[in-house]
Amino acid sequence: MSRLIIDLIARATWETTVMVACSGVLAVLGGLPLALLMVAMRRDGLMPCPPAARLLGLVVDILRAIPFIILLVILIPVTRMIVGTSLGTAAAIVPLSLAAIPYFARIAEVSLRAVDPNLVDAVRIMGGTRWMIVRHVLIPEALPGLVAGFTVTLITLTGASAMAGAVGAGGLGDLAIRYGYQRFNTQVMSLVVVVLIVFVAIIQAAGNALSNHLRHD
Repeated sequence: MSRLIIDLIARATWETTVMVACSGVLAVLGGLPLALLMVAMRRDGLMPCPPAARLLGLVVDILRAIPFIILLVILIPVTRMIVGTSLGTAAAIVPLSLAAIPYFARIAEVSLRAVDPNLVDAVRIMGGTRWMIVRHVLIPEALPGLVAGFTVTLITLTGASAMAGAVGAGGLGDLAIRYGYQRFNTQVMSLVVVVLIVFVAIIQAAGNALSNHLRHD
């Protein structure tokens, strides 16, 4: 294996890590509030408003239904406006984040809805505010599920980041296309696949360990 290939793999792995990490953080920052709103506005929620909950859920589902490769193309003007270019790692973070936010929102909603309603009622009876219920009941109780859902989101983002390589987003997908597929270099293709497998395995193992730790606590 040449030094050039090693350097290319290392750089592409770093670019993929940056894309997945940044878009993952943005997915939580955008998706968790959406999930909390959808749960809070249910008929039996903290601020009941079923029509608004259904409307918000519909918007989330519509966004989730758009294939990532189409979203990637549609958002090119938005990406250029935000980061100044539609190519490279920074540009890929925009569509990755917008795809991941509704995805994580639905996963987080499932975890939040699984929280024992008796705990919420107990805090209400003791005079707890909505914010107190969210901060001290909903999020802590749902945290193991949220971590597991975040792990799944990161793995999905890893696959999407490789797909973004088709439009010059950088990372392992871009390396596989430009140096592997287009140049018929099976060694590069094979190495990219191995690195992606290891990358996903590390994310899954870390997510499982943290989620199990939180459950035992």
